[in-house]
Amino acid sequence: MSIPDASATAGAVVDEVLSAVVADRRVLEEVTAGLLARGHVLLEDVPGTGKTLTARSFATALGLEFSRVQFTPDLMPADVTGSYVFDEDAGEFRFTPGPIFANVVLADEINRAPPKTQSALLEAMEEGQVTVDGETHDLPDPFCVIATQNPVEQEGTFELPEAQRDRFMVKTSLGYPDEAGTRELIDRRADRDTPSPTVDPVTDREAVRELQRVPESVRV
Repeated sequence: MSIPDASATAGAVVDEVLSAVVADRRVLEEVTAGLLARGHVLLEDVPGTGKTLTARSFATALGLEFSRVQFTPDLMPADVTGSYVFDEDAGEFRFTPGPIFANVVLADEINRAPPKTQSALLEAMEEGQVTVDGETHDLPDPFCVIATQNPVEQEGTFELPEAQRDRFMVKTSLGYPDEAGTRELIDRRADRDTPSPTVDPVTDREAVRELQRVPESVRV
């Protein structure tokens, strides 16, 4: 894929996400850049700014599989990575993949889980694989984590360790829409029958892999 074609496709993805999310285009371009650079994204914002909708819309527009993990104080690492479950019919333990086995994983309110659970993401984000009971399992390709956290509410949260913050290529904030954006939100809601807006796929998994190879050929 040529650089102009990649640029046009990335722009089309942002346009499609903007059809569902009212946000600053530059912020969505930052998220797109992080995804296409094989990085991970941290959305640090207050509730009600569309973080979950943004992550889901990007996954759909890119034609990728999406999963969401709600991080809570009682969430265990196995709830994220998966675990071995005994199969009575086969008489053996079989691996049951966790929600991290998706192309785009939304780690919602990541700082609400204890460090032990947060660390379950470290290997996945760095190596694209998880190790459970000594067995290594490859994650889907492409793979990206979009994590969210509330910078205001600190009670009952666990600060992300430096090692995990370093795994995120992009850290950004959507922010609340201005007056014009608020009016647009109201107009869009009045024109549809469903509670949440939807987007259509712009590309597919194989095309995303090609898009991720393009930045390697850009000379700076």
